[in-house]
Amino acid sequence: MKNLFEPKIIAFLCNWCSYECADSAGKAQKEYPSNLSIIRVMCSGRVDPQFVLEAFEDGASGVLILGCKPRECHYKEGNFNTLKRYILIKKVLQQFGIEQERVMLEWVSASEEDKFVRIVSEMVQRVKKLGSMVYGK
Repeated sequence: MKNLFEPKIIAFLCNWCSYECADSAGKAQKEYPSNLSIIRVMCSGRVDPQFVLEAFEDGASGVLILGCKPRECHYKEGNFNTLKRYILIKKVLQQFGIEQERVMLEWVSASEEDKFVRIVSEMVQRVKKLGSMVYGK
């Protein structure tokens, strides 16, 4: 019964852009799926691949990583490190039998509330189509 499945999405949001954007979306009362659990990190470049694996191990059915746009990172190269890690994360997930589509990386500025809502909604729909999962199957 995939249509009854409600995914749990863990979102790692950088403090300066994407977390600020989520906060602004909330203040503007923009509606987005409640499936999202936000973890605030100072920089998306601090999201260790182990954090993503632990999110799945703890029951997440999808992981979203949102950071500052390239060349707008408050730590200069943090989001470039994020991109390198994202490539690694996708390879590691494959080794654990987790579909790569369960992880998404996007760049969001603090003022892009509509983009934030769209990304969250798309991620929830994507994971709903994939259905529930068992970690390390």
